[in-house]
Amino acid sequence: MSWAYRILFPLLLIPALPYYLWRMLRRGGYGPGFSQRLGFFPKLGPKTPGKRRLWIQAVSVGELEAIGPLLRRLQASGAAEIILTTTTSTGYQLAQERYADVADRIGIFPTDLWPCSALAWNRICPDGVILVEGELWPEHLAQARARGVPADLINGRISDKSFARHLRFRNFSAYVLGHFRRIAAGSEEDVRRFRELGFVATSMGNLKFDVAGDAPMAADERARLRLELGFDADPRTVVLLGSSTWPGEETLLIRCVRELRAAGRDVRLLLAPRHSERRTEVAAEASASRLSWHQRSTGGSGAPAGTIIHLADTTGELRRLTRAADLIFCGKSLAPHEGGQTPVEGAAAGVAIVYGPRMSNFRDICRGLEQANAALRARDAAELSTLLSRLTEDEPARTAMGRHGAAWHQSNRGATERTLAWLQDNQSAR
Repeated sequence: MSWAYRILFPLLLIPALPYYLWRMLRRGGYGPGFSQRLGFFPKLGPKTPGKRRLWIQAVSVGELEAIGPLLRRLQASGAAEIILTTTTSTGYQLAQERYADVADRIGIFPTDLWPCSALAWNRICPDGVILVEGELWPEHLAQARARGVPADLINGRISDKSFARHLRFRNFSAYVLGHFRRIAAGSEEDVRRFRELGFVATSMGNLKFDVAGDAPMAADERARLRLELGFDADPRTVVLLGSSTWPGEETLLIRCVRELRAAGRDVRLLLAPRHSERRTEVAAEASASRLSWHQRSTGGSGAPAGTIIHLADTTGELRRLTRAADLIFCGKSLAPHEGGQTPVEGAAAGVAIVYGPRMSNFRDICRGLEQANAALRARDAAELSTLLSRLTEDEPARTAMGRHGAAWHQSNRGATERTLAWLQDNQSAR
């Protein structure tokens, strides 16, 4: 099946190239390191005696943040030489900023074409490869098998859409997943799905619980952050965070804030779109609202006093900014979008959480939050508006939800330690 993929994938890629080139131009930042996408990874020196060279691939910002504590523990163990790659331009930027002192080399993952992948493999020559979450690259995994290099999947997950595709194309799914030596899943539901596809997986818990490890901010620090955002530090002011929002969701949140303010409530909106390249259209909506607003990427981190909408269109700041909020809406959870964005950081920060009905990528997490009385699910946009309105004036309810969320988060930590032990056990077994 390897040769079938090597022939068919380029044929499928060619018609899609204009779209992907357009996306790259729109997002920007793809110039640096572009040759690495063709396999021209910088040549590495000799391997360090006593260390295994591990090639770890995490596609973008979310996955890179998830493995941060694990990378630091691997580096501290002294047993691994870490070669870290990512796919997106924002992921590459974040990796360089966060992990320059942890990874021995940071680069860009090659296009999953045989010549590109083989060239990168010849230059990196890893002793083991680790893929994160949903990273299933057939050529990359075929190279690992052909060279006798073990491949592990950590924090493995299968979304609803991916699971449907796996079931539809079982033979291809079996071929790809069959390359992994072992699979560490992020939840019991993911374990069930891997097993239904015929593969053994072990539940290690979700690494993202350990990333969002900060306790809720102290009151004085939180007040300073809110002032930095241009918001009033008065505890009666309610800051609503639109966390990783998608098109249409910003429109709803801006409308809600306008209506709430017209009703006499001092509600401020902190908008963090999922894709920073949408900043122009989101800024246009903020401007059209006729509310005072500030754009973080162009106006700087310090916003003028009296700001009503703060557009946080920068990368890598969401975890900190989350701690300024009183109430969070998780994006990508309202129709026509599907899947949702993570609510874990909001729970860790001790902030009340609401989301729409389409949180399928975080099914277990949402179930746990709702059972802990830390989050509320709206059936549609109309009910979401009602929930936001009710919670903005019910401070005791928000406080209780935030407290429950922080406790729930603490009870679910530990995936980093379990995954590290699992990886080290894999190494010692070889």
